[in-house]
Amino acid sequence: MDRFDAMRLFVRIVERRSFSQAALDLNLPASTATEGVKQLEARLGVRLLQRTTRHVSPTLDGEAFYRRCVTILGELEDAEA
Repeated sequence: MDRFDAMRLFVRIVERRSFSQAALDLNLPASTATEGVKQLEARLGVRLLQRTTRHVSPTLDGEAFYRRCVTILGELEDAEA
């Protein structure tokens, strides 16, 4: 998973508040979504999501990263249009 795919996945998880729903939206196995976020967190050196069995929400670092990702992905889409 490249960096842009990882950002798209992270954004979708935050917006859907669910790994499984984000994975469905992106046609990915749930295990791929989980592993993608683990790798992203390891690369950045911060925890991005607070997880419980029923709830997923961004941490403070995750919220800041989410806002940056939305901006970057929007600019990428504009550049490709």
